Amino acid sequence: MRRSTDRILTTHAGSLPRPARLTELFATRADGGAIDEAELDRLADQAVRDIVPKQIAAGIDVGNNGEQPREAFFLYLRRRLTGFGGKGTRAPQRDVTLYPDFMEMRARATASRPAVSNMAPPKVIGAIRYLDKALVEAECAQFAAAVAAQPANARFVENFMTAPSPGIVAAAIPNEHYDTMERYVDAVAAALAVEYHAIVDAGFVLQIDAPDLAMERHFLFADRPLSDFIGFMEMVIAAINKALGSIPRDRVRLHVCWGNYEGPHDCDVALADIIAPLGQARAGALMMPLANPRHAHEHRCFHGKLADDQILIAGVIDTTTNYIEHPEVVADRLELAARAVGDPTRVMAGTDCGFDTSAGMGRVAESVVWAKLAAMRDGAAIASGRLLKR
Repeated sequence: MRRSTDRILTTHAGSLPRPARLTELFATRADGGAIDEAELDRLADQAVRDIVPKQIAAGIDVGNNGEQPREAFFLYLRRRLTGFGGKGTRAPQRDVTLYPDFMEMRARATASRPAVSNMAPPKVIGAIRYLDKALVEAECAQFAAAVAAQPANARFVENFMTAPSPGIVAAAIPNEHYDTMERYVDAVAAALAVEYHAIVDAGFVLQIDAPDLAMERHFLFADRPLSDFIGFMEMVIAAINKALGSIPRDRVRLHVCWGNYEGPHDCDVALADIIAPLGQARAGALMMPLANPRHAHEHRCFHGKLADDQILIAGVIDTTTNYIEHPEVVADRLELAARAVGDPTRVMAGTDCGFDTSAGMGRVAESVVWAKLAAMRDGAAIASGRLLKR
């Protein structure tokens, strides 16, 4: 994990807007329709080649493939793992159900977007195993080629790729095979170990996307005591650590959030309640949303809570609104994060979450996405001048 002593580096959470035609193909396939797989592969490859220079132009220092070849941040696994079939259901967020008029308004907005992928989860109906390591290796090679195509003096400072937490898979995909949640999580973790190791072996930093470690408090555990949710967190983190095996801690960053959706979020678990178990994860960086209005104050929670060798990737850009953050606002947020951590060289600027976590579901216009990332770059430069220039 790169630390910088002369400027605050910029990154993002992973998913970036996909081309319209690629999104349409993902949507058709997810709905069970026939598509030209060769066309999808060709469009995905071109999208990766296009997304790399766009990130560099916007000022991203630590970038990825934008998750362009994936239909969604974890449901792409139904094409890489055995054991999935049929259609499952997912309970709505507790905070959304408390406001029926908002729930209706959101449903109308979603229905008006016909290209949105069908992200209803499957079910687990058999043993989970990784199908073919070549699948993730090909995605890594595709990204590496897109990076290599850039001029040597205009490349990322560091490259990362994402893979989901076993906990989000187990929480969101109904289980009809394993007799306990722990066995289900362990099976998913064992399969995901293939992806984790392949990403690091390809020379990339591994980002584990774990919204389950905060969001499931108001999903799966909405009607249960906080202690039950903390137990779930500890079980998932133990499974992640086991799956990481010999991967060095400084090659792993953990992204945790309360759900990448515009909503009340007044049922979100407080960061103070979960930061201790998060500290059990063997990750060199913790990426947390600190831009959205429900959690912006929680930078205080990091005082003395990170290990001496850990980096905080502070979310300073909200991915659910078309407001373009002023660079001075970004700089202020980074200064607060640096003050909490106690060392500006251990802070990186990031986004709260991805901009298109499921193909077509992004709420921010593509041109605005790039303007927001550019504002993050400019704000990081301002903060760097205040915090790092001697």
